Amino acid sequence: MNSPDQLLGPESTSVHLIDDVDAGDQDAKIRRCQDIIDYQFSDETLLRAALTHASGASNRLASNERLEFLGDAVLGLMVCEWLFEEYPEYNEGDLTKIKSAVVSRRSCGRVACRLGLDRCLIVGRGVTRNRSYPRSLVSDVFESVIAAIYLDGGRDAIRDRIRDWLQDEVDAAVESQGASNYKSSLQQHAQRDLANTPVYQLVRETGPDHRKAFLIAAVIGDQSFTPAWGNNKKDAEQRAAANALAELREEPLPYPSGAAGESSAETSA
Repeated sequence: MNSPDQLLGPESTSVHLIDDVDAGDQDAKIRRCQDIIDYQFSDETLLRAALTHASGASNRLASNERLEFLGDAVLGLMVCEWLFEEYPEYNEGDLTKIKSAVVSRRSCGRVACRLGLDRCLIVGRGVTRNRSYPRSLVSDVFESVIAAIYLDGGRDAIRDRIRDWLQDEVDAAVESQGASNYKSSLQQHAQRDLANTPVYQLVRETGPDHRKAFLIAAVIGDQSFTPAWGNNKKDAEQRAAANALAELREEPLPYPSGAAGESSAETSA
């Protein structure tokens, strides 16, 4: 996994580890985990292995370390595929930065704690009292659980779950890591060369509440630029800013919003 020595930051959700008592307690954790991830395993031994930290295993091969190795690859592939499909306008560099932020230990640890996977870990007695244990182990179990679902249910079983669990992380990474400099670049250009500040106007929205698409235009003074569609308002504003920059530079529009663009947005919505 990226940056193996990185620990969860202070802003992360607190980790809650529970010492194991007996096999019955482990069974309870397995049931709790299946409820959390909304998936019932055909082979529960996979989940038991995914939840077992090396301190609670009879040997290293019985711990979740091998599953973590596979889960890291599955998570990376699923996120890359997701970003490739969802953000066709982003170049390889932008996609790499977003992906790195989404699959980082910090991100996976936040999601694991948000889900409550930390309460499902099977650990050896005394681990919670050992101040030197790496808090990153909760991000490791996130990857091992992904691998277990992948092995038990296949690609379809894990794909939508990853997208559901990591949607907030992707949105945050796109905003801070991806091609989110369009709005900043447009603002700098407008203030420097036009003595004005751009604003963004909602032109239209379409689709059901759970999957809307938004058409937004950048406006500078009296000039309104070609609007652009996005699956959320932040993305639409970024794309609208990109259109405005292209028009100001007399370049082809990256996000034309004519009839074809509207049809595409409505179909995806």
